[in-house]
Amino acid sequence: MAHERRVRKRVRTMFMSKQSLGAVVAIAGLAAGAQAEDLLILDLSVANQVTITATTGAASANASGSVFTGFYLANAFGNGSTSSLSASLVSGNLTPTSNTSDNSPSLFNALGNAGLNVWSYSTSTSSTFTAGQQAFTGSATWNISAGAYADLLDGPSSGDIYFAADTDDDLAAATVIGQWRIVPAPSSLALIGLGGLVAGRRRR
Repeated sequence: MAHERRVRKRVRTMFMSKQSLGAVVAIAGLAAGAQAEDLLILDLSVANQVTITATTGAASANASGSVFTGFYLANAFGNGSTSSLSASLVSGNLTPTSNTSDNSPSLFNALGNAGLNVWSYSTSTSSTFTAGQQAFTGSATWNISAGAYADLLDGPSSGDIYFAADTDDDLAAATVIGQWRIVPAPSSLALIGLGGLVAGRRRR
């Protein structure tokens, strides 16, 4: 009898261990599925110019706020911008999917702040992002100053997108809805003839 009880206890322990392992795997799978997607792609392949293009990626969280505040590509300038952005729109219709573009999105950076802000992209006054639904549509290109361009090249290659925010001090109250990423990769940018301005300086 004592031997039988020991065997049954050992089997029960093994079964419970398998259940615990299964729960851990399931939780890990859910966490992986909830990771933020790349929603915006930044192209810096043309000197003194930035193009931001929407992917079909879905927002990772619900958020709503003002079009006049807009969305914020956090840490695009790394430790903070050192030059005025001086952005001028070339063309574009970049907008959240909840809005119709007015074909005149504005680009903004408060000098010294680390993020890049897109705002005033629609005649609507508010935007809404819904978790699991496509976040953005369209694309826009702006000319920017040589100094701001160098700052972007010297910054990270990816980061979080916040809404609604237009400066670093808005982030505490804003919501992360996905990620931005620079394409081509930093190593490719160093090879396309940027006059040696930032060759070798790019952080991964």
